[in-house]
Parts: sequence; C-alpha cells; structure tokens
Amino acid sequence: MPKRFKDLTDQEILALAISLEEEDSRIYGDFADGLRESYPATAGIFDEMIREEHGHRDRLIASYRARFGEHIPLIRRHDVSGFVSRKPVWLVRPLGIQTVRKQAEVMEAETLRFYERAQERSTDAAVRKLLGDLAEEERRHEAIAVSLEERATRSHKVADEDQAQRQLFLMQVVQPGLAGLMDGSVSTLAPVFAAAMATGSSKDAFLVGLAASVGAGISMGFAESLSDDGSLTGRGRPWIRGPVCGLMTTFGGIGHTVPFLIPDFRLAMIVALAVVVVELIIISSIRHKYMDTPWLSAMVQVMLGGALVFIAGILIGGS
Repeated sequence: MPKRFKDLTDQEILALAISLEEEDSRIYGDFADGLRESYPATAGIFDEMIREEHGHRDRLIASYRARFGEHIPLIRRHDVSGFVSRKPVWLVRPLGIQTVRKQAEVMEAETLRFYERAQERSTDAAVRKLLGDLAEEERRHEAIAVSLEERATRSHKVADEDQAQRQLFLMQVVQPGLAGLMDGSVSTLAPVFAAAMATGSSKDAFLVGLAASVGAGISMGFAESLSDDGSLTGRGRPWIRGPVCGLMTTFGGIGHTVPFLIPDFRLAMIVALAVVVVELIIISSIRHKYMDTPWLSAMVQVMLGGALVFIAGILIGGS
C-alpha cells in the first residue's frame, strides 16, 4: 500500500524529492528530443529546465548527505498516495506542442505543491529553507510552462483560455465524474440484462438495476473520497469529488434501468438497448473532448468494454 504523504519523515521527503527531480528531468529530456525538429525554441526551453532540475537534485542530495549519510532509499511517486497519475505522452511520436504544454504545466503545478507541502511538514530548519527555495524556483518553472501554452495559442490563433482553471475542473469534476459514469454505465449492464433475460420481467429487471446502480454509486463515492485528500494532487476536496463520482455512477446505471418501467418486456428491452448505445457514445464524447483521447480510440475502447459486459449479462441470464 502507498504511504500517506503526511506520514513521511524528513529523510523520506528528501529521498522522494530527489526521485521526483530525476524523473521530471528525464521526462523533459524526452520532450526536448521529441520537439527539437519542429519546435527548436521550445526544445531549448526544456533543455534549460533539465539543467535546473539537475541543479535541484544536486542540492537535495547534498542536503541529504549532510543529514542522513550516503545511502538514499528508493522512494518514488507511486510509493506515496496522492500523486496524479501521468499518461506517458512522452513515449508517443511525433509529439504535439499542445500535449507537451499541458503535461508540463500539470507536472510543474504538482511539483510546486509538493515542495510547499513538504516545507510545511519538515522539522529541520535547513531542509525547510531548501524546500522553500526550490518551491520559489518551481513557481518560475510553472510560469514557463504556462507561457508555452501562450506561445502555442498565439501561433495557432485560437482563443486564449485559463488552462489552470481547466486543469482544476478536469481533476475535480470531469475525471471523477467520468470514472463514475463509465463504471455505472458499464458495470451494471451485466446484472440488469442478466435479470431481464432470467426472469422475463420488466419489474424484476428494474429492481435489480436500481439496486446495482445505487450500490455502485455508494461504493464508487466512498472509493473516490478515500483515494486521497487532494492536498497534494490539487484534485479538490474529497467530499466534493466523492459525491460527484457517486452520483454519476448511479446516473450511469439508472439510464438503462429506467426503460424497464415499461410493462411490455420486449419494448423495454429495445429501449434499454438504445439507451445503452447513447450512454456509450456520450462517454466516448467526454473522453474525446476532455481527456484528449482520439475519437476512434475512445469509441472502440468504450464500445468494446460495454459489449463484452452486455454479452456476459445475456449469456448468464439466458443460461
């Protein structure tokens, strides 16, 4: 199980900071390499950020050695709860300037938040000062990441927008809402249609679907609320994310459950199937618009998952 950030010692905080600086510098190296041919100026900015990240790492290592000795334990971001999961966009070629800009902005915002939180937790005066200095330098990096967006929007003549607010909206509302909608829409297909096929009764299918939807909503709501407190990730308060995820989960399951209020079983099945198709198209559209997933890829992934769960429900209910 990942360790909670608030339980880290000064030694572990420094070791984690060293790991983060090393990881970020390598990712920036991949960005620079992928952009050098088409965007040499932007690649040069990332080269400079790499040199600064190396400087941060060296200062952290010096501080660690002075306080704790030569051995630095391996503590990575996924060993500590609360960090945002990063998509490996740097492995895709060719790299898009917009994609890189978004990723760099999220990385710098997260690193800044980490140093601010780490400074608050540290009990050593020298370590607190170092972490505070690094936080100030990361603020400049964050400004550079934002400026990359401004250059891109000017070059493509698109309307200027507040990307920081968009990222906040994505992390606090869209991501938990989409996770809930996908889980509710897909996971309840099997029990609803299995009950429908097994009983041939619209009422029984509705009751099963209602129970599955509400139960899944409660489960997903608690899971999202307990995943992290939002202090490090910036994903917002858990008591906001949890209800958003839970309500969207329930809504996703209720959509294809409501048609079974129709007394005519055959008609109810037809309407429910139509609703399922609409639900999956809506989910694909949201993933395409907000999560930068290619439209075809989003459709194939969502439709395939939904189809497999639906078939499982039909086969189980008809057995």
